[in-house]
Amino acid sequence: MITHTHDLTLTGTEVRKRFTSWEDGEPDREWTCLTLLAMHCPGLAPRPVRMQTVDGAPEIVMERIPGLPLGGMPATAEQLAALGAALRRLYGVPLTGAAATGIGERRLGPSTLRTHLAEYATESYDLSATRAPRLVERALSATREFLVAAAAPPFDLSVLGIADLNPANVLWDGRVCRLVDFEDGGLSDPAFELADHLEHLAGRKVYEPEALVRAVGLSGTQRERLSEWRTHWAMFWLIMLLPGNGGFLRNPPGTTEAQADRVLRMLAN
Repeated sequence: MITHTHDLTLTGTEVRKRFTSWEDGEPDREWTCLTLLAMHCPGLAPRPVRMQTVDGAPEIVMERIPGLPLGGMPATAEQLAALGAALRRLYGVPLTGAAATGIGERRLGPSTLRTHLAEYATESYDLSATRAPRLVERALSATREFLVAAAAPPFDLSVLGIADLNPANVLWDGRVCRLVDFEDGGLSDPAFELADHLEHLAGRKVYEPEALVRAVGLSGTQRERLSEWRTHWAMFWLIMLLPGNGGFLRNPPGTTEAQADRVLRMLAN
């Protein structure tokens, strides 16, 4: 489930990211990703300065990079083109050599997402707090049936992925996009990554899907996998928005029902 994992302290030149939760290896994952990016894609992400322990908590100090977060309104064509270029640079990082040896699969990656979804979906939820319990239950039941009956889409762990492309993690300086927050990053599949980004609850308000897909340059086969993985990520967000999970309280009333309808429409296609 989604939890708050860190606190940020900003100076004029540095960002200090102190982790409040690190049981999934978030600090090591982020440090390894940033180190590899500094070597092969300088300027795409913050340059790591040092990793340290402060009051018993791991902390990463990194350079502060220019730009303001996307979000609040749909991205412009120029911003989407720049984001596509940033993701192409990210996906082009070589994954061989000593610097890449410590990188494993991203958190909730293509080999584990379905297992987690099946586990989450079978938990007991009190849907009486939703506006349309029957609709939400239909979507949840359809999710459970899909995860049992449908085969997992193929994938290829061929690129470095950021995992969390919440628009708040994309900094735009008027010319280029830079990426921050690699604590969940790691090896991934381009179609899987883009599906995650496009179905992110915040990203859906900002990213125009077809424009971003074109900007990234997915192949025909990758586009087919993209559609399948988007269904999985839509199910992920349905579960995050159920009563008892953090997304239910953080989002306006009606969000859960809208997501339930989205999942049912995707499964009907």
